[in-house]
Amino acid sequence: MSSRQAYLTQHQPQFIADLQDFVSLPSISSLPEHASDMATAAQWLAQRLERIGFENVEQVPTATHPVVYADWLHAADKPTILLYGHYDVQPADPVELWHSPPFVPEVREGRLYGRGASDNKGNLLAALIGLEAMLQVEGKLPVNVKLFLEGEEEVGSPHSLPLLAQERDRFACDICVNADGIQYAPDQPTILYSFRGMASFQVDVQGAKSDLHSGIYGGAIANPLHALASIVASFHNADGGIAVEDFYTAVAEMDPEERSRLARAPYDEMQYLADLGLDTVFGEPGYSTNERTWRRPTLEINGMWGGFQGKGTKTVLPNAAHAKVSCRLVAHQNPQRILEAIKAHVRRIAPPGVRVTVTPGVGKADPYLLPLSHPGVQILADSYRELYATDPIYIGSGGTIPVTAAMLDQLGVYSLVFGFCTRDEQIHAPNEFFRLSSFARAQEAYGVLLHKLAHADNLRQ
Repeated sequence: MSSRQAYLTQHQPQFIADLQDFVSLPSISSLPEHASDMATAAQWLAQRLERIGFENVEQVPTATHPVVYADWLHAADKPTILLYGHYDVQPADPVELWHSPPFVPEVREGRLYGRGASDNKGNLLAALIGLEAMLQVEGKLPVNVKLFLEGEEEVGSPHSLPLLAQERDRFACDICVNADGIQYAPDQPTILYSFRGMASFQVDVQGAKSDLHSGIYGGAIANPLHALASIVASFHNADGGIAVEDFYTAVAEMDPEERSRLARAPYDEMQYLADLGLDTVFGEPGYSTNERTWRRPTLEINGMWGGFQGKGTKTVLPNAAHAKVSCRLVAHQNPQRILEAIKAHVRRIAPPGVRVTVTPGVGKADPYLLPLSHPGVQILADSYRELYATDPIYIGSGGTIPVTAAMLDQLGVYSLVFGFCTRDEQIHAPNEFFRLSSFARAQEAYGVLLHKLAHADNLRQ
C-alpha cells in the first residue's frame, strides 16, 4: 500500500462524515427559497479548499450562485488542469418515496443515501480528497490545478458558464477534468466521450379568431389540429429518419473504430425492451440502439395540445394547436442552424388557411465530442486499467452537459470525464445513493490520473 493509499484508508471515517455533512445541505439551485442553502454550500466548499491547502480561494459572484475558484500553481513546466464539479442538487420530490430523509444522509449496507450523494457531491468531494492526500503525503501536486465548482449545473448553467469567456485568463488551462461523470457499473470502468446538445422550439398553429361549431364550419376552413398533425408528421420518414432538409448536414459520422468500441458496451435488447414494457425498438435505420441514443441526433415531439380536452364530446373546431419539440444534437451540429432548418421546413410544408410560427425554446446547448485520438483518452484508459485491472468500455451520453462544449468553445480545451457514480444510483430520483466503495476508489483515482497527466504532451491538441 502506498503512503497516499494509507492516508486515505486511515482518514476514511472522517471523509464519510464530511460527505454526510456536505449532502445534508439542501443546495437546490432551482428553488429560490434555498438561496441561503446554496450560499452555505459554496462557503462549505471554500473552507474545505482552504484547509486542503489551496490558494486564491474565492467565491466568484454570478447573477445567482457563485462559482467557487481556487488554485495550486507550483508545478513548474507541468500541465494545468481545470477541475470541474457542481455543488447544486435536484429537488427531492416526491419526498414521501424516500426511505430516509433526503437531507439527513444515512449509511446503509455500504451506501450513503441522500439527495446529491451521487450527483455530484460524492464525486466532487472524492476528487478534492484525492488532491488533499497528495498535498498531505507528497507535499505537492504533480500538475498545476485550478477549480471551477459551480452552483447552476442542475438548471443549465446560465450564469456560471459565461464566466469562462469573461475570465479566460483566470480559467486558462491545458485540459479540464470533469468530476460529473459516470461508470457503466461498479466494476466496469467507462470512458464517456460524448454528450448530445440540445435545441428546443414550440410550433403554434393559429386558425380562426375563436373556436367554432364543427358542424357549421367543418369542411369549409382549415382545422389547426389537422394542420399541426401534418406538420409534426412531416418531421420524420416512415422508417424513423429525420426528414428535415439539412438536418444531418453537419453530423460527425462514426468511423469503423468508434463503432467497434461502442459495440463492446453491454447491451441486452430483450432486457432493454422488458424494462420498458415494449416489444421492439425503433429508430434511424443502419444504427444500433446505443449508437442511436449516444451518437445520432433526434427530433422528438414532447407535447401536443389544442381543442377540447374534457370528458365526453364537444363538437368544436379549435382555433389553435400547439406542440413542444426538442432535438438532441451531435457533433458538429449547431443549435441555431438546426432551428433555422426547421423553420424553413415548416414554412415549406405548412398547409394553407392557418398561420404557423416556430418559437425557439430555452433549452439550447452545443454537443460535445472528445476525439478518441486525443492523448487524454489513452491516459484515461491507462488510469482505469490500474484502478480496476480491466479494460474500460467506451460510451456516449444521450443527455447534455453544457460545460463540456463551453470549455472547448471558450477555453479551447477538451474535457476528460472522470466520475465514479453508476447508472443505478437513483440520480435525480428518490433514494439517491453513492457506493462508499466508489467514494474510496475515486479518491485514489485522482492521484493515479494526475500523476499520468503530469507526463502528457499536447493536451491542448
